[in-house]
This record gives sequence, C-alpha cells and structure tokens, in this order.
Amino acid sequence: MTELRRCGWVTSAPDYLAYHDDEWGRPVRGDDRVFERLTLEAFQSGLSWLTILRKRENFRKAFDGFSIAAVAEYGEADVERLLTDTGIVRNRAKIEAAVANARVALEVSGGLSALVWAHADLTAPMPKTLADVPAVTPGSKALAKELKRHGFRFVGPTTAYALMQAIGLVNDHLADCWVRETVDGLRLPT
Repeated sequence: MTELRRCGWVTSAPDYLAYHDDEWGRPVRGDDRVFERLTLEAFQSGLSWLTILRKRENFRKAFDGFSIAAVAEYGEADVERLLTDTGIVRNRAKIEAAVANARVALEVSGGLSALVWAHADLTAPMPKTLADVPAVTPGSKALAKELKRHGFRFVGPTTAYALMQAIGLVNDHLADCWVRETVDGLRLPT
C-alpha cells in the first residue's frame, strides 16, 4: 500500500495527522466556528500547535463551545474560573482577549465570518516546499489591520496568517500533498 504524501510539518503524532488530513486548510464558515479558530490561534501564540490541539476539547468546554454570545457575557468571575482550569492554557492576557474579542465580534456588521472571508486569497502561489510557505503575507497584514481596527486583540499578521491557513482562506498544502487538490475547489464562500 502506498503511503499518502503529506505536508512536511505533519509528524507521526496522530493529532497532527488527523488535523492535517481532516481540517487544516478546509473552509470554515460561521461566526462561532471562525471565532473558535481565531481564539485558538491566539492561544497558540508562543506555544506548539500540538499543545492547543490536545487541549481543544477542554477549550470548547471552558468557553461554552465558543459561542460568541456566551463568551461576550463573561465577567471577572469567568476569567478567574478560566485561570484555574488546568485543561486550557491559563494566560490572563489571552483569556481577557478572548472575552473582549467575543464582545467585538457581536458588533461586526455582517458578522465575523464575512469579515474574515473577505480576505481570502485565491491567487496565492502553490508552495512546493515548506520554505515556500510564508509566515506573513500582505493579505494577513491586511486582515490583522482590519481586525485590530474593529478592536480585536492578539491578532497580529502571523496569527492572522495561521488563521487564514487553518480555515481555508489560502491553500498552503504543498504541491505534492494529497489534500491539496481536495481543498482547492472548496475555498469560495457560499
């Protein structure tokens, strides 16, 4: 049996394999679903993505399934509760940013998903090697700037690009990765 070719960042960790094969780069739409990914990317800043993947279910429970409306209602008691939750990354600045970002997301005209998807880059060049995959692009700088203009926190250009990659705004699967062709036709918003 021939082994499937995958992007070089995928390791033998089953969490990475499943994430790469089933999620990464596939379109994610809907305000709560995009909010979840934005929040997780912000929590990942400075950490391994594998750490976040392994804690994702705990994050979902701790943050009410990433319901924007629910998280926007969090107060100081909720922040303190989250700071004692060993199942998530306990970083006050990131927790407070998640709450603030939920409040901002409620105010985005047209919704968070539409704002983010307006920055899809369907013309990005196909990477052949990991060296061809950028950490920041003009598109991620523009998305970060727009998110910050609305008042979002922990959304620099690198985090914005990681979000773009994760939810299908760009297709950074390598040219010889088996997932690439399955994702290409899915990126246009419906």
